[in-house]
Amino acid sequence: MFVFETQLKRLKHEVLKQVAILAKDDRLTKEELEKIPYEVIQGEKPTYRCCVYKERAIVTERVKLAAGYLPNGDNAEEEYIDIRPEDQIVYIIEAACDRCPINKYTVTEACRGCITHKCMEVCPANAMIKVNGKAYINQELCKECGMCKKVCPYDAISEVMRPCKVSCPTGALTVSTEDRRAMINEPECISCGNCVSACPFGAISDKSFIVPVAKRLVRNRKMYAVVAPAIAGQFGPKITMGQVRTALKNVGFIDMIEAACGADAVTIHESKEFVERMEKGDKYMTNSCCPGFLNYIEKKYPDQAEKISTTVSPMVATARYIKEKDEDAKVVFIGPCIAKKNEAKREGIKDAVDYVLTFEEIAALLDAFGTDPELCEDSNVDEASVFGRGFAIGGGLTAAIENYVKDSGIDAEFKPVKVSGVAEVKKAMTMAKAGRLGGNFIEGMMCEGGCVGGPGTIMPQLKTKAILTRFNNQSSKKAVLENEKIHEFENLNLER
Repeated sequence: MFVFETQLKRLKHEVLKQVAILAKDDRLTKEELEKIPYEVIQGEKPTYRCCVYKERAIVTERVKLAAGYLPNGDNAEEEYIDIRPEDQIVYIIEAACDRCPINKYTVTEACRGCITHKCMEVCPANAMIKVNGKAYINQELCKECGMCKKVCPYDAISEVMRPCKVSCPTGALTVSTEDRRAMINEPECISCGNCVSACPFGAISDKSFIVPVAKRLVRNRKMYAVVAPAIAGQFGPKITMGQVRTALKNVGFIDMIEAACGADAVTIHESKEFVERMEKGDKYMTNSCCPGFLNYIEKKYPDQAEKISTTVSPMVATARYIKEKDEDAKVVFIGPCIAKKNEAKREGIKDAVDYVLTFEEIAALLDAFGTDPELCEDSNVDEASVFGRGFAIGGGLTAAIENYVKDSGIDAEFKPVKVSGVAEVKKAMTMAKAGRLGGNFIEGMMCEGGCVGGPGTIMPQLKTKAILTRFNNQSSKKAVLENEKIHEFENLNLER
């Protein structure tokens, strides 16, 4: 049914699928959950770890996260239905952590054994010694200050960091000095999911809401799916968005609505907000549609938080649109983003979006219900403009605002700075804080390339970007103002 690029994604899918089946069949008990590791890891021959016992231990922790329980310990409770503000989103799966035996600084063969010994002179811990004429670092004494690397004239000292730690934009991911185990400092975590993507051992994962969604579907509750445009290509190059809509309706969703429709409304609201801020004298404004970027500013640049747009994200705008029409509706956002799970529980927003599932999770849910999108009937999906759908790719929001500003005749100087990925975002915010931005609007996306590079995707953006572009261009609405539905958003509250 689904094609997976890596063994890890296949494993995650199977665990999520098995948990969803139990939820669907109303068999979600501790005894049934404990059977899953033996169903997923069969036989006595390991396939990716030292032994099947370790493999099953890892799957056990994955099962807990998939079922919505706390990992690395006893189940916190039998079940929960609603997103709770106190819930952590991203967790370390201790059994899976390789405790990467990496020495941050190491002397390489490039060392010339010079007689000035600058590296030894600057070392505050006396960890740098000379062995057989060459420099050598005593790792037991090394404090990893990096002074030796800075002064070496031959650049003979290499710096290597654990992938998870390098990927974390806020320094929330640390390493235990006792056993080298990765740890997350929750107050600093922005739930961006970079560490989830970066860990080669799949030792970091997010808590899932697949259980309450599956239960509500079989109970015929009113559930609407709001789907991010980045879903194009995730189930294969031949699967249309119309087939995805049919598949979702087949498993019990009332309907599927494009988040891109909300993106068109957000474009107009954010454009007007930008003009007002510039007239007021603000130096710049940032977007707010990427929750990882928003959280990053609030935690690392709190003095710049007032520059964040107060406009809601397309996810929230679309959810409010649905609930305005159907007050009994429950909304499930389906996207590539883990940080959206964090956004959904924000004060003032949590009443709009009830659950968030990643593309990985919705694939597992469809599989659990025995629904294959490839076998589903195609239907017409044409609710959003080409620019609203373009939000999924870095620079898409900027393009949408430029289109609206041009077509509406707004007289404003719009000088965007488009950045995606940790390094670019950090540089842009540093420059903005110093008053040297070189623009008056920052479109920041924490994932490389935009939402298409999110941690909850099934397929990499190299394989889906062209499919997404083709899907975007299929829209009959070639400008933001051509979307007739945006008038239905006019009376909605689009403020965070």
